[in-house]
Amino acid sequence: MRDTVFDPAHSAAFGSREHSVAQTFVVLADALVDGYDTVDVLDLLVAACVHLLDRSAAGVLLEDQQGAVAVVSSSSERSRLLQATQVQNGEGPSVDCVRTGAAVTSTDLYSDRVRWPSFVPGAVTAGFRCVTAIPLQLRDQTIGALTMYTRTEIAPENVQRVVQAFADVATIGILQRRSSNLSELVVGQLQRAVESRVVIEQAKGVLAERHKLSMDAAFATLRRHARSHNDKLSDVALAVLNGDIDPGAVATSPLVA
Repeated sequence: MRDTVFDPAHSAAFGSREHSVAQTFVVLADALVDGYDTVDVLDLLVAACVHLLDRSAAGVLLEDQQGAVAVVSSSSERSRLLQATQVQNGEGPSVDCVRTGAAVTSTDLYSDRVRWPSFVPGAVTAGFRCVTAIPLQLRDQTIGALTMYTRTEIAPENVQRVVQAFADVATIGILQRRSSNLSELVVGQLQRAVESRVVIEQAKGVLAERHKLSMDAAFATLRRHARSHNDKLSDVALAVLNGDIDPGAVATSPLVA
């Protein structure tokens, strides 16, 4: 359970963007201590990219215990599908970023259709024109990629610097553990994050079906309930699936700033 509840999606009314960015760094820094949830941290990361930095969508890929890339967080159903397409086909800016450990950008996706033939059509159809993928990396170890999608222009340099700083803090939080056997903890932690994402997707399906919601709306209500009760997103999702929380109660949770 977290002590600090902060939702970038609803922060604009409560202070300047600079203040909200600072708050995001504070909450991400909480990942440096025990007891945090990787999925919650990465969900905050993509929400900050979209709502604080005016990106159209964002998503995160991580490597699981076997070294395979998996979708762990996304700001919308469209970005989740685009991330999943890259994983499935082994092609796209996010996958390239994880493989190379370097930032990958496209200022005009349509012109890159030869470069990424299976990824570009879906991205263009979804209305995106530009993409920036930034590695989740500490020194020479790359554990994933944070990808931002936009409809008009690539993220300006100052925004990319802020996003890289967000990504660096989140990466340190994922890797930093007080243990002599760090590598074992890391792979286990990433595997749990991937497994948690599966549970969250299933809970989204339950909410969407029972309350006639879109998948994006279902995820928003699930996240709102978790933050209003100061709970981990994955714990709330599991409770919904196990019947320990009434899906109707989740759908009517109050909005949290």
